[in-house]
Amino acid sequence: MNNHQSALVLIDLQKESNFGLLNMEDVMKNAGQLIDACRQFDIPIIYTRQINRKDQAGLSKNEPLKADGTPYYYASHTENVEIFDEIKPRDEDIVIDKYRWSAFYETSLDLMLKSLGVNNLIIGGVVTDGCLMTSVFEAYFRDYHIHLIKDICSSSNEGSHMASLLIMANWVYNLEVYETPEFIKRLKDQPFQHWTCERPDSLPFTPETMRESYQHLQPRKEV
Repeated sequence: MNNHQSALVLIDLQKESNFGLLNMEDVMKNAGQLIDACRQFDIPIIYTRQINRKDQAGLSKNEPLKADGTPYYYASHTENVEIFDEIKPRDEDIVIDKYRWSAFYETSLDLMLKSLGVNNLIIGGVVTDGCLMTSVFEAYFRDYHIHLIKDICSSSNEGSHMASLLIMANWVYNLEVYETPEFIKRLKDQPFQHWTCERPDSLPFTPETMRESYQHLQPRKEV
């Protein structure tokens, strides 16, 4: 992987808490370590923020609303739209505001990546089964090589989290999956372990076998 053709994209690591996302303490710790490592190698950091305008302009159809008519999630007039203080952007970082789940839908993300000469997209964030997964698929459609950091991803329930990661693993053919320490080893040109997609539907699952299939997604292939 050419570090000079890479960028880290962090999906919606915002203060919004109404989802009840799982394991966010670990997500934030791992994200902080990954950000620090990418800065050491001059890899650009790009943050996305989901924004739902207070006046409902541009709001998705049937977006949940509070009794006063303002958005329940990611309301523009609240602190919930801000990036967590522990990993807040620096002046040189790029922040992409979006109004739909995918970070690519009618935003400047693709333009920014192309202007930076990015081929390798290092990605993680929330929500695994919503904004993250749709962004990964759209990145794949745009021919980016996708490096998914699974321990900086989270959803509101374990089942949807596992299912979403398995779906991406089965159908994003150039996907590589890492835990944060293993990806940092790769940045440092040290031996590392990761998971790669070997064939379509390589991790099939049923409701009864999903957890077993998910265990095969653990990074095991040493390079």
